[in-house]
Amino acid sequence: MTNSLLTNTSAMIALQNLRTVNKGLNMVQEQISTGKKVSTAKDNAAIFAISTVMQSDVKGFEAINQSLNLGSASVGVARGAAEKVSELLVEMKGLIVAAQEDNVDRTKIQTDIGQLRDQIDGIVEAAQFNGLNFLKGADSTDFLASLDRDSSGNVTASTISVDAYSLETTAGAAVVGLDTTGTTGVNGAGDSAAALIADTNDFEIHVDTGATFTEGDVWELRIDGRKINYTVAAGADHDDVAAGLESAIDAAGITGISVALAGGGAADAEVIITNGTGGAVGFEVTVTDGAGGGLANLNGLDVSTAAGAAAALVSIEGLIQESVDASAEFGSAQKRIEIQNEFVSELTDSLKTGIGALTDADLEAASARLQSLQVQQQLGIQALSIANAAPNSILGLFR
Repeated sequence: MTNSLLTNTSAMIALQNLRTVNKGLNMVQEQISTGKKVSTAKDNAAIFAISTVMQSDVKGFEAINQSLNLGSASVGVARGAAEKVSELLVEMKGLIVAAQEDNVDRTKIQTDIGQLRDQIDGIVEAAQFNGLNFLKGADSTDFLASLDRDSSGNVTASTISVDAYSLETTAGAAVVGLDTTGTTGVNGAGDSAAALIADTNDFEIHVDTGATFTEGDVWELRIDGRKINYTVAAGADHDDVAAGLESAIDAAGITGISVALAGGGAADAEVIITNGTGGAVGFEVTVTDGAGGGLANLNGLDVSTAAGAAAALVSIEGLIQESVDASAEFGSAQKRIEIQNEFVSELTDSLKTGIGALTDADLEAASARLQSLQVQQQLGIQALSIANAAPNSILGLFR
């Protein structure tokens, strides 16, 4: 290309090429220094937008990991305490079995049982993590488990709910509704619903037609230690309560036990439980305001007499089942939390890998390109120097 006296076209071309090389060199140096090929929106707007959203999800899942760790620790404390309570109740059962014999000091056995009950109280009170105690009360606690993003970009949080399982020995206040008059010997095969019994007869619960039923009252029935609860709904009358009890008993599916309704209307509503097991079955009914603990019946254990020892033997089975159920519930909840925590950790790693694939620079390729551009830069400088020298040579001819 010919250069004029006033315009050095060769130098302009050389300078343009050098600028292109310098631009590429700056880009490669930035990739090497940051480790990213897309670090700002100007590098690639679409990839930058996607990676930024994914980075925010990663931060969210890291916070979820902390929530799940807290949940696992809290539930683990409750599970361990419930398992210890079960051990103490099994030990208590051994004492109650020993009290069945006449040739023992039942008073001393009752003292030992009282000490074990106090120890259970201490365990329940201490079973807290950061103030959260799943063995007291009936409230549930939600632990953040995941962030769910749909195709439209909407994000919702999902949780794992863990129910409290009261193992307190405090008893709820007794309330009216259980009619204990005239129920013994009904139809020649009934027993009073007010007393704890263990025999081969059928069992009748008479719900008082004249009682006022309060929402939240709890009818607790134990059949051979199997606990069945019915909670009174708002506006319920004696027929509603009887129907609720029948439904709860039927849903329990206890082998050999069937249930039906009788009476009602202007008379007491009767829940008739038929014992088809062919053997002795323990029955017990209590009605409270719902404020009592799951081990409230511990306070009624008294083996100082033969009759009390026999009743305690029936009751302790239900109490053991209560604590075993609590242990199982907490064990299942803790396992689920730990599985979710493991999944969230793996998901977080996958997200980070995906973000890296979108934004991270190939440092080996970048290093090779850096060397190539450095050589091109040196050659460009030389080309520009030669181009600038040419006009000077031409002008020298006219001097």
